[in-house]
Amino acid sequence: MRQGIKWSLLAAVMAAGVTVSANPATSQGLGFDRAPEAYAAAESALYPQDPADSLYRAARALLNREEYRRAAEMFEQLYRQHPRSSYAGQAHYYEAFSLYRSGGDQNLRAARDVLLRYRERYSESYAAMADAESLMARIQGALARQGDAMAAEDLARTARELARSEERSTGVARGSREQACGGEDEIRLAALHSLMQMNSERALPILRKVLANRETDACSVEMRKKAVFVLAQHLDDRNVDIMLDIVRNDPDPEVKEGAVFWLSQVRGERALDALEDILLRSDERRLQEKAIFALSQQEGARASQILRDYAMRDGVPADLRANAIFWLGQTGRAENSRFLREVYGKTSEAEIKEKIIFSLAQAGGAENGRMLLGIATDEKEPIEIRKKAMYWAGQAGVAIGELAALYDRLPDRDMKEQVIFSLSQSDDRTAIDKLIDIARNEKDSELRKKAIFWLSQTDDPRVAELLMEIIEGR
Repeated sequence: MRQGIKWSLLAAVMAAGVTVSANPATSQGLGFDRAPEAYAAAESALYPQDPADSLYRAARALLNREEYRRAAEMFEQLYRQHPRSSYAGQAHYYEAFSLYRSGGDQNLRAARDVLLRYRERYSESYAAMADAESLMARIQGALARQGDAMAAEDLARTARELARSEERSTGVARGSREQACGGEDEIRLAALHSLMQMNSERALPILRKVLANRETDACSVEMRKKAVFVLAQHLDDRNVDIMLDIVRNDPDPEVKEGAVFWLSQVRGERALDALEDILLRSDERRLQEKAIFALSQQEGARASQILRDYAMRDGVPADLRANAIFWLGQTGRAENSRFLREVYGKTSEAEIKEKIIFSLAQAGGAENGRMLLGIATDEKEPIEIRKKAMYWAGQAGVAIGELAALYDRLPDRDMKEQVIFSLSQSDDRTAIDKLIDIARNEKDSELRKKAIFWLSQTDDPRVAELLMEIIEGR
């Protein structure tokens, strides 16, 4: 069956760092607010011979363009004009979804009414009902947040059922439970999400019970992943301990990694303490990587200091140190750039050096650019390190004039080739001028060929004239 809330979508939301809006009309991008098929690139269940086919396509196009009011009107028109159409059931669902996405008291109540009719007419379809019940929970949540007492009680009742089902499941033998969550689980979690937006004090104890179920079957794990996501939308310094307990005690790696990720969104000393503890004391590499990322997302001096200390720490894996260095370069903080420039001169590890070069390029700035050019021209450095520094100097915004002038001062062919490539990545007239000069005057035929090749990729009108000169031997 289709599920109203899919973990793959939630994981994508996590990678992007999206937060939940309490307004159904502005909550974009979340599984809780997206129709299962609403934005599909291709329709897999069209009926081209159906008399309502063109009307359905037009309504879906409006939905895809987020013209929700017009879409709702057209879906209603479809099933009223063509009650026997193969699209009639879908039109009911998408009318309700469109009204829900429109927001506002009147539209939400209308959406609820449409779903009630949908339930009555299409109750034989279990999959359809699962989607409808999940959407109904979201609509009730939106109404509850606007003061609808009946909707609020409906949500609370559904959430209590979720808690009871989790209590019943605790201690049950692994092999005796379903391997995948059913529609009821999806509906209850949607209700819990809405209840937390309305009243987190009532929902938090229920959520704790969901997370306390440490069974390892597929359904229990999936429910905990989603519960972590719901909790994360209401996470603050007061309930960091819940996430930390998950990190320390949950048996599933992905559940734990999700908890570490969401700690990155919590500001405050307790979250920093938790992340530092995971980084320094955990024996799980993936959790340490997540902690490094989470620290890089924190504002303030202390998070950067934890990463700098770890980057200089003896006896820790080099790849984790390199990871910390990488994220230090993404913060944009001047003190982190200074630190990276200092560390470069103190390390002989190629992996660390490469990460520092990349991080300095990402940070940008004149001082970092000069550092990169200095590495590129230092004959004591390994040639591969020098080439990387030259490439990233060009990407970091070093003046094209500096790169062009450097070409004539470099004694070795490999580095000259790298300068040619760096110049080729710029549309600056100075870069084209220098490449034309190399193509005309360079004595090394291989370097001339490189310059000609890259010039041929541009649309500068001077290049055609140059190529004619070369072809004609002028």
